[in-house]
Amino acid sequence: MNKNQIVKRLTEVFRDVFGDDSIVITEKTTANDIDDWDSIEHIHLIGAVEEEFGMRFKMREVSGMKNVGEMMDIIAQRGE
Repeated sequence: MNKNQIVKRLTEVFRDVFGDDSIVITEKTTANDIDDWDSIEHIHLIGAVEEEFGMRFKMREVSGMKNVGEMMDIIAQRGE
């Protein structure tokens, strides 16, 4: 799976979790860029991403992610 495929699927997850069809994510997107992205929504987001990609993040991965690009890298490394 390439980065374009990942970002397309992640965009849909973000839009669903945050209830905003106008969200556009990039590798540099952070919680500061999305109004409703707080710690509770972060948990919902991680769960939705795990479900979409059929994978589980490790706790250290979740706590170490600084932006969407790092999430994409983990997804790409693991494949599907």
